[in-house]
Amino acid sequence: MAGRRDFSIAFVGLKPGTHSFEFEIDDLFFEAFGSQEFNNAKVKVKMELEKNTGFMLLKFEVGGTVDVICDRCGNRLPIELWDEFEMLVKMTDEPEAMNETEENPDVFYISRTESHLNVKNWIYEFVILSIPMQKMCAVADMGGVYCNKEVLERLAKMNPKPAKDQSIWKDLDQFRNE
Repeated sequence: MAGRRDFSIAFVGLKPGTHSFEFEIDDLFFEAFGSQEFNNAKVKVKMELEKNTGFMLLKFEVGGTVDVICDRCGNRLPIELWDEFEMLVKMTDEPEAMNETEENPDVFYISRTESHLNVKNWIYEFVILSIPMQKMCAVADMGGVYCNKEVLERLAKMNPKPAKDQSIWKDLDQFRNE
């Protein structure tokens, strides 16, 4: 399992400017956070740290794949992840008080005496946010290799389509002449 130091960045030794980092994320990374609704994670997170005087701008780019359970048929479905996130890290004398009052979730405060920045929790959060809420293959891909065809057939039987000559407004015709 990846240790704490794998996600800790010693920013004090970095010169002002932009610095790049890459993180390979797999299922072992997520074990520390408990049970997940996905598995077989193969995620790559690229992070750019722009160091300035008094603050740092972190840009995260999440990409890769995870396997989820399809909301439609219940089969395993690999989905592609891709998203970008930014965090602004400001240095202050009272970081705890500032973090409690800050309303913007993309701003985080650290102490001026800090020398390392741990990005593990942010990476976890950003990977989770990259997974779509609705986990289904596209309508054009339905019935494909990942679909449970038996479940799709049962769903189709449960949702019969009205005949074309029947109008959804047919019962309102009785009120026309009243």
